[in-house]
Amino acid sequence: MKLTFGSDHAGFEFKRYLITRLIKAGYDITDVGAYSLESVDYPDFAHKVAEAVAMNKTDFGILLCGSGNGVCITANKHKNVRAALCWTPELGALARQHNNANILCLPARFISKRMASKIVDAFLTAQFEGGRHQKRVDKINC
Repeated sequence: MKLTFGSDHAGFEFKRYLITRLIKAGYDITDVGAYSLESVDYPDFAHKVAEAVAMNKTDFGILLCGSGNGVCITANKHKNVRAALCWTPELGALARQHNNANILCLPARFISKRMASKIVDAFLTAQFEGGRHQKRVDKINC
């Protein structure tokens, strides 16, 4: 499975941690930045991940910033992107099961690395349930 990661400076260390873990698990990872703790603008990286998802160049995107809100708002500006801000594994699974989310957004300043790992695992292993949820997902794009 191919994943594309992006973060700002606040999410940089979590991103590095998650990427290392997921490479060991056999995932194909692309990192579009940021590449250090130096202050950067989160939209620059959220747009790159959202474009990769929207153009089907990757299976899923994972975005991190301090609150997760900035990257989530930015990513959701792209057609066919369904980015979900998740704080718990249950929300990560539901984002996939009910909303067919294709980008996971994480709040690096408000969860632990262990929790981030659990959320990522729940998101990546959950399957879209379709059915009544598909009708709703079909209504998302403007």
